[in-house]
Amino acid sequence: MNEIVHISRAFFEEVVQSILETELPEVAQVAACGVFGYGSECFGMDDEVSRDHHFGLRIDVLLPDEVHRSASSTVIETVGTQLPSSFRGYDLREGHVAGAGLAPESLEAFLTRTIGLTRGPETNVEWLKMPEEDIVHVTNGEVWYDPSGTFTGIRDTLSYYPDPVWLRRISHWCRYLSGMGVYALNRALIRKNYQYASITFARSIKWAIEIAFMLNRQYFPYDKWLDAYFRRLPTLADQMVPLVDEAVQLDSSWQRKLEILETLSDILDARMVEMGIIAAHPPFVGNETSGYRLLEHAYADIVQNLPDDVRNVVPQWDQVYLEEFHTEYVNGIMIEDWDRLLNLTPV
Repeated sequence: MNEIVHISRAFFEEVVQSILETELPEVAQVAACGVFGYGSECFGMDDEVSRDHHFGLRIDVLLPDEVHRSASSTVIETVGTQLPSSFRGYDLREGHVAGAGLAPESLEAFLTRTIGLTRGPETNVEWLKMPEEDIVHVTNGEVWYDPSGTFTGIRDTLSYYPDPVWLRRISHWCRYLSGMGVYALNRALIRKNYQYASITFARSIKWAIEIAFMLNRQYFPYDKWLDAYFRRLPTLADQMVPLVDEAVQLDSSWQRKLEILETLSDILDARMVEMGIIAAHPPFVGNETSGYRLLEHAYADIVQNLPDDVRNVVPQWDQVYLEEFHTEYVNGIMIEDWDRLLNLTPV
């Protein structure tokens, strides 16, 4: 984890924790504190580029909804009035803490905008309705303080998918990569539809990488962090990274891009056979107009062996809960303040 997280933890343990426990012990007993959720620093990916907004010392605090509604303003006032002006060179009047020392939020609201629930999932269907790239906003970062264990328990529950959910997601991503990727790209190139070819090629690379995460039993992150974490995968990265790097080069021909997607399909298929996810099968060849739809064979093999409660549930693949929250947030802010957050300067 990067420097700002280490210093934020020291700030909490040396300054804020004692204030909470002394002045607001009942709140402290139900609080979960750390750095987690949204932002590059929660993934250890903070750099100079990401520091142009919302950067600084950070203490995320989750409280039960009723406690948050009744006590959050008291928490901010009590802690804020006892803070030094800076801590280890960081101004405490800027960034996430913005004079308050911490950023309290309702636990239920945080979970709703990430996984769409107010608790951990209890059924396979609930698991399948959660966007994968938002599960990691619950499980990422660090939790330093959680006396009740509530948030830590939810993070533990979300450590990874139950097998039926895992297999259902793999199957559908195989469908995406093969049917909406390799097949679609092949036909786009036959028709010289390079706009659609560009769209489906980019999506196919993303889907191939995301399947690699699934086969490593690791959640994939939001798109902008996908490449960095992809390169760290224990398996498949060594085979796939050189191919992906070649495929995305502008001077790689369209035919070569298609060939690479077919090779990636072979690599992923072989790994699924090796893991026992699908049965061993003879080699296949595609045809001129349909291309090489290998992973749709895997899709059918997995789907036909899934339990009834997950087979017909299409996995969630977009950040719908975050976007619902974001729409409400933007609707409630002055547009001039929004422009400042966007670093837009009128001229």
